[in-house]
Amino acid sequence: MSVINLTKKTFENEVLKTDKTVLIDFWASWCGPCKMLTPVIQQLSEEVPEGYKIAKVNVDEERELAMKFGVSSIPTIVVMKNGKIVNQAIGYRPIKDLKKLLGL
Repeated sequence: MSVINLTKKTFENEVLKTDKTVLIDFWASWCGPCKMLTPVIQQLSEEVPEGYKIAKVNVDEERELAMKFGVSSIPTIVVMKNGKIVNQAIGYRPIKDLKKLLGL
């Protein structure tokens, strides 16, 4: 599965109206830890089973979404299920920690 780039236009369909658990990575191109997390997010997207989505939100391009989630530090990882936040973390995390956030 490929990583989905979320925008405020696609957020509702991709996150709120899905029955899948969605991990969202809030990031920016200038952020060092975000750059370190990018290949981990990509690997995670290739390893998660059916029923999960992996997505990214560029906070510079989608400020409204970042504000909606109260993102003040990046990377911020948010896990959502049924339109509700079920887990979150701030900062770089190895893949095993991301899988744990997803309940895998």
